[in-house]
Amino acid sequence: MNNEFKNSEDLLNDTFEDYNVKASTGKRFANYLIDIAAFYIILIVIGVVWALVSPSSVEILEDESASFNLLDRLISTLVFALIMGVIEGVTNGKSLGKLITGSRAVNIDCTPISFKTAMLRGLCRAVPFLQFSALGTPSNPWHDKWTDTEVIDEKESNYSNRIQNR
Repeated sequence: MNNEFKNSEDLLNDTFEDYNVKASTGKRFANYLIDIAAFYIILIVIGVVWALVSPSSVEILEDESASFNLLDRLISTLVFALIMGVIEGVTNGKSLGKLITGSRAVNIDCTPISFKTAMLRGLCRAVPFLQFSALGTPSNPWHDKWTDTEVIDEKESNYSNRIQNR
């Protein structure tokens, strides 16, 4: 009788083995805030170092024309997108925000994302108004839809145990 119970328990565990629990909208928003704050901190540090090394080259940044401001925003958006792609690619779907909140980007079939997929997710972040696509519950932003990925809550999804068992 005890073996039957054990087999039933194994059957239930197998049934739910590939079940992903999507990260909540609040967790996704926290990921974004942490990642964007870290990005700007890194930019400030780079800017300070650049200003100390080459003070004369910083004068170009004093241009306050509308075209320069637009160019600055476009470059910042692209750099953020590339950095996020590289970070998620190197860390198999993690960013600083995801590390802190215990979430991870994975393929829809719960396999780890490839470097290529991470870069595509990153480049999608350069699309205007992408952040608005993440609003709502459940959060399903364009960069998830377009790359067939999702962000999961690792603990609730039991992701680490599944990867070790594969």
